[in-house]
Amino acid sequence: MKKLTLVALCLLMLGSCQEQKTTKPDPLQELRDSFNEVVSQKDAELSDIMNTLSDIQDGFRLIDETQGKLAVANANPESMSPQDVRQHIESINNTLRLNKERIAHLEQQLKSSSIASAKLRGTIEEMNRQLTEKTQQIAQLEEQLRTKDIKIAEQTEQITTLSQDKEELTKENEQKAQTVAKQDKELNTAWYVFGTKRELKEQHILENGDVMKTNNFNKDYFTKIDIRVVTSVKLYSKSAQLLTSHPAGSYTLDRDAQKQYTLHITDPQKFWSVSRYLVIQVK
Repeated sequence: MKKLTLVALCLLMLGSCQEQKTTKPDPLQELRDSFNEVVSQKDAELSDIMNTLSDIQDGFRLIDETQGKLAVANANPESMSPQDVRQHIESINNTLRLNKERIAHLEQQLKSSSIASAKLRGTIEEMNRQLTEKTQQIAQLEEQLRTKDIKIAEQTEQITTLSQDKEELTKENEQKAQTVAKQDKELNTAWYVFGTKRELKEQHILENGDVMKTNNFNKDYFTKIDIRVVTSVKLYSKSAQLLTSHPAGSYTLDRDAQKQYTLHITDPQKFWSVSRYLVIQVK
């Protein structure tokens, strides 16, 4: 009986030891889990850093492509409108601003990260250098564009002034031409009338044997002519007498087949030199 009791106690103690053995933590497993957690954290940090680096590189590549387009436009100004040039510059400035923010974010990531890489820090320094260089290049390009805009504005103003001067000169020349034409027309204008003695008296052209001694005569009864154009007047009469003074030798009175007279002015300047009014009495 004592032997059975001793065996039972031994079995209980052995069972208790086995239970304690199975529930005791494994130090190696804890180390493995901790290592995996660190690796996983570093992978996440590295992935985030690489994504930021990729975005920055894409930004610089886009800036280089746009600068290439602007270089072509600078060599051949007709290939791109000024509005397109400004849009490209605005696009570069926006990308530079984004890259500046991305680099600042990358520097902050590196400070708070457990990853310590001299090469990565050197890459960030090179990116900051590129950022400064690109910013200066775009600033110079904007200044060139402003200078070009000022020159274009000055040229436009000069062209506008020249156009206004030309327009004013054209108007002035037109007015002068009209004045000269008017004066020339007046210098070459004359008036003639022919009619019977009774008709001339009725119009007060002939009064008491005198021709146009007063201004009372009917001016509308006369025909206005250009002496350079009209050099003959058909009188439709077999009798004709010039009542106004016109130099001899400057005209002829010729009969046609019906014996009717036609006045032919052979020397207009001489004919009209004494009077610009011609009065002919017919029967």
